[in-house]
Amino acid sequence: MAEYIPVRIPGQALVAQASAAITGGQLVYVSGSGTVAPATANSPAWLGVAAFDAALGTDVTVHCGGTQEAVASGAITAGALVVAAADGAVSALAAVTTPTAADVTNSRAVVGIALTTAADNIVRVQFIR
Repeated sequence: MAEYIPVRIPGQALVAQASAAITGGQLVYVSGSGTVAPATANSPAWLGVAAFDAALGTDVTVHCGGTQEAVASGAITAGALVVAAADGAVSALAAVTTPTAADVTNSRAVVGIALTTAADNIVRVQFIR
C-alpha cells in the first residue's frame, strides 16, 4: 500500500445513526452496525459525546477523544476515573476492595479522567481513547 488515509483522526467527529433518541451532550455507545444510543451503566462500547439532539433513525455527530464535557451522575472529584453511567451520563469509578468479575467489566468501561469536580451537573473529562 503506497498511501493510507485514516478513516478518522482521533479527537475529531464522526457521524452515526441514532438507534434511540439522543440528547446533545450525552455519552453514546455503539448500539449496532453503524448506530449509536445513549450509553448505559458501565458500557465498555462507549464512543463519544453527541453533538446535538437526534431522533431515532437520524444521523448524529459524535465527538470522540480529546477533552469533552459530559453530564455527571452523582459526585465526581477532579482526578477520578469516570465510567459510563445510565442515560448517557458518566459517574466516578467505584473503589474496589475485593475484586469481582463485575469489577473487571466496569474497569473496561472507563471513559477517562475527570478534570473538574462536579455533582449531578457538567464535568470536564479527558477521554482515554
